[in-house]
Parts: sequence; structure tokens; C-alpha cells
Amino acid sequence: MLARMPLLEGRELVKRYGDKAVLNSVSVSIDSGESVAIAGPNGAGKTTLLSILAGVHKPDAGEVVADNSRLGWVPQRAAVYGKLTVRENLKLFGKLERVDDVDGSVSRILERIELTHRADDRAENLSGGMRQRLSIGMGLISDPTVLLLDEPSAALDPLQRERLWELLGSLVSHGIALVFSTHAAGEVEGHASRVLILDGGDLLFDGRPNDIGPGAHFELAFINFLRERRSTAAGSETR
Repeated sequence: MLARMPLLEGRELVKRYGDKAVLNSVSVSIDSGESVAIAGPNGAGKTTLLSILAGVHKPDAGEVVADNSRLGWVPQRAAVYGKLTVRENLKLFGKLERVDDVDGSVSRILERIELTHRADDRAENLSGGMRQRLSIGMGLISDPTVLLLDEPSAALDPLQRERLWELLGSLVSHGIALVFSTHAAGEVEGHASRVLILDGGDLLFDGRPNDIGPGAHFELAFINFLRERRSTAAGSETR
């Protein structure tokens, strides 16, 4: 029996900006229905890894294998055109993605992101939470099997975050794989089946959030994990 291939793989990914290595030979794989968080301090390489997996940027070494999977990309800043209506934004992206039935796809996406009632309103008149849902809708327009999101809840208030995660959770329940970066420990604990921890471009951990270390809360375990790894690395450099 042949082993099932992951939906998305990054193999030995390397990315440099000048003399600075942002990713150091990072390998990841994503399977159907997973919700994978990418965590780490500022400058760890989270956005770089996501953008390479999404095909937005190319690695300097290594490769991304999507196994014929369709990928959706949602950047941190909602990528919508304010002067266009919600429907017009979705139709534009549907045409750019060469969707066969643009109107039908737009209608389905409007229902999924719960914006049918605002379909003919300009995007500039939406709340921050609605703009983010529209941005996710644009990422879904090509019916992806993997949706990659860069800090999707960063600019949202608690109620908006709750509605956003209800939407994202419904996607996972329908088999879509999520890969998202976050600084919020609660989002890792509450919404991720796996967490990847990056620091300085290195992948330090890939596993279940509650396996990172002892402690009742992911945030404390995460901090202790990074401190221990950095202390060990510093000790190695002074030998």
C-alpha cells in the first residue's frame, strides 16, 4: 500500500536577504484537515515561510511540493480594494484565479464568509472584522485545499476574533488544511492541532502544542522552551 502524500511540503527551505539567513533549511509537511500554527518571536521567519509555501516568494534553496493541491493565501493586511464592492472584489479575484463559474463561486463564498447582506457595499465601509473575512473569501475563491494565513486576527477585537475562528474552524471541519502564523498563545492552544516553532530562521519544534513541555499553559511552556534553546545555543558558542 502506497503512503499518502501530504497536501503541501516544504523541503529544506532556505531564504536569505543579503547576508542574513531568514530560513535555515526548514522542512514542513501539511495534511488534509490539519490546523497548523507557526509561532515564534518577531523576525523568526514566520511570514517568510508562509509566503514561500504559498508561492508568493521563491526560496533560495529547497523546494515546495503541492501535489496538485490548490493553495489560498491571506496576507496579514486585508488585501481588498476599498472602492470596489464586496462582490466586485470577489469577482475580480475569481477572474484572476481563472475560476470556471465566477458568479456561482462568488455566491458560495459570500454565504461561507457571511457577507451576503453586504455584497453590494464598498469594502472601505466594512468593519475590520468584515474586511478580514472578505480577505479570507478572496483566499478561498479558487476552492483551495490548503489556506495559508499570516496573523489573521492581529488587528481584530475579541468578538471579531471569535467570529473569525468560527469561520476558520468550519473550513477545517470540511477538510481544508489551515496554516497560520500567530503571536497569541490562546490561538495555538485553542485552534491548532500542530505547532511549528521558529527562532532565528531555525525550525525548533514540530508537534502538538501540549507536547512542547511541562506546564498548564502553552505560553509559559513556549517561553521556557525558547529560553532553554537559546541558553543551550549560547553555551555551545562559548565552548
